[in-house]
Amino acid sequence: MTSSKMNSGEVTRQTIGAWRQVPANRPVRAVLVGCGGMSAEWLRAAAQVEGLEVVGLVDLNEDAARARQAEFGLTQAQTGTDLGRVLADTSPDLVFDCTVPEAHFQTALTAFEQGIGVLGEKPLADNMAHARQMIQVGQSSAQFHAVIQNRRFDPNIRRVERFVRSGRLGELTTLNADFYVGAHFGGFRDTMEHVLLLDMAIHTFDSARLISGQDPVSVYCHEWNPKGSWYAHGANAVAIFEMTGGVVFTYRGSWAAEGARTTWESDWRVVGTAGSVVWDGGDHPTSSLVRETTGLLSDFTEAELPPANPQDRVGGHRGLIEEAVSSLRSGQPAETAAVDNVRSLAMVFAAIESAESGRKVLVD
Repeated sequence: MTSSKMNSGEVTRQTIGAWRQVPANRPVRAVLVGCGGMSAEWLRAAAQVEGLEVVGLVDLNEDAARARQAEFGLTQAQTGTDLGRVLADTSPDLVFDCTVPEAHFQTALTAFEQGIGVLGEKPLADNMAHARQMIQVGQSSAQFHAVIQNRRFDPNIRRVERFVRSGRLGELTTLNADFYVGAHFGGFRDTMEHVLLLDMAIHTFDSARLISGQDPVSVYCHEWNPKGSWYAHGANAVAIFEMTGGVVFTYRGSWAAEGARTTWESDWRVVGTAGSVVWDGGDHPTSSLVRETTGLLSDFTEAELPPANPQDRVGGHRGLIEEAVSSLRSGQPAETAAVDNVRSLAMVFAAIESAESGRKVLVD
């Protein structure tokens, strides 16, 4: 792992390449593939985005595609089971990939082969080899390629990020994040291996990169399935990441913890040499800054963080889709471009490797 890195959003045109820009005199046209549960969130968000038209809906079960078509009044959108054929028929600019992780690789390659960009669900891919190949093909064909890391587009994490970057905490030393949610999804997650690490932890791992401005170096992770779990594999995990800049990030998580649940954004403590920030994922992150040290314990000034900045990238799914539309028109990269987001994915697979091997693993 080298010390050179791109902090969140610092993705250059040279890194991405320039894709064919969509002119301002027509809508950006999108085809959504994977009409399961998450697709409704995407379509609700897409309906609020100016200058965007959903022209196709694809699912292995065409009845699911037709159901979404009826639910969202997309009477002009084509439905089908074959992504390549729907793309050829509709000539979109963008694919919304809402498929299961194992299908992201082929979905992206199918889109890139037809000169179409991809905005995909997390995780970027089901393994690092697929992620690297997707990025390589996307770059060589000069296509837009980004991931819906919707937790980044939360106004309160932006407040925390900005406060940490302001230097008021002094030198950043530690981030701790707890995620405890007993989620009864049903479906593919019930039998998925490494269900917490692969399906959910990437949100918190990516948030740690955003807040700290640092990238992963190594990880030690312990994973287990607790008594009473309704998942087949790995509903609990604890991980310790060494990050660049000498920062340590710890993660404790569970998909099967009933009662006293955290927010979906996790419960955070961010520690620096001059104080700490505590954030429960809600609207009131607070700071405790050293005012004076004269004895055993320091005196502190405690306050809520400054309010959201109008320039912040916010809006969850809607904000990310808006950024994709803007990127397709301007040629500028998205903050969650795959070439940067792969660093968050690498944290996931390094944690899985550590959990399987029982040893500390370097993050590749």
